[in-house]
Amino acid sequence: MRRRDVVSLLAALGAGAPVFARAETRPMRVGLLGSQPLAPIESFKAKLNALGYAEGKNLAFAEQWAQGRDDRFPALAAALAALPVDVIVAWGTPAAIAAKRASQTLPVVFVAGDAVNTGIVTNLARPEANVTGVIAINVQLEEKRLELLQEVVPNLRRVAVLANSLNPLNTINLKTTHRVARELKLAIEVFEVRSSAEIAGALKRLVESRPDAALLASDILLLSNRKQIAETMAAHRIPAIYPFHEYKDAGGFVVYGANISVLFERAAEYVDRILKGAKPGSLPVQQATAFELIVNLKAAAGLGLRVPSAVQVRADEVIE
Repeated sequence: MRRRDVVSLLAALGAGAPVFARAETRPMRVGLLGSQPLAPIESFKAKLNALGYAEGKNLAFAEQWAQGRDDRFPALAAALAALPVDVIVAWGTPAAIAAKRASQTLPVVFVAGDAVNTGIVTNLARPEANVTGVIAINVQLEEKRLELLQEVVPNLRRVAVLANSLNPLNTINLKTTHRVARELKLAIEVFEVRSSAEIAGALKRLVESRPDAALLASDILLLSNRKQIAETMAAHRIPAIYPFHEYKDAGGFVVYGANISVLFERAAEYVDRILKGAKPGSLPVQQATAFELIVNLKAAAGLGLRVPSAVQVRADEVIE
């Protein structure tokens, strides 16, 4: 070996450091896929930080946000897979399905409302080889939301449902909603959107139908437009029940569902295990185990309603 080559090799070794040290210590890259970077994403990042990851040091994020266009998810997921990233974290059913289809080997951790009924996985205990995650079991919660509406809205007869027709979870949830409505002797009218651009029109039609109350579908596209939705309901005095904690800050009347920020913390734990070598298929899909009921008495007053004390006692949070 020539002297110049020896000197170059010694410089690369750097006092005994492995030749491939730079490759071994490169930051792990986590791809984020969703509609918008809402508050639960910050909970996810904070949990990773608590687990020993620091952005810019041993962790990097690649973020792709559909901005209210669920039809963009396949292209956005493909872009993350092509970078590549070490794992994709997908928020919502459309994002999870797109991430799964983008690669058969790239690990995917999802936070969604349902997994088996929507085809993300075939088995919760033994998910697909490269896919696992956490679900809010929203399908089972639709029944409780309708029952809650019946408790807080006197003489409830007609309920409007605002939903995203491009979300596979929507079809599953609506089956439950229609079944429960028949049992409770309620009439259901569904108003569907396919993007954020269609929400204003759907809300106009919903208001014109003059329902006794409204139910918001468990959907991230709708969540991304929560301020517009909640303000419309309040302005037209339509009592509405919402599925996510974040609607509370938009002035939502009643919220019932799993806390998505908590689910993202659990997703971060799975990402940590995967980055350390665990196979996604060996990690069972976790289900939400705790649910929160939030009642906004200020919003109730604006609607001309008195929330029964029995509901207030059961609430995890009552906003005066």
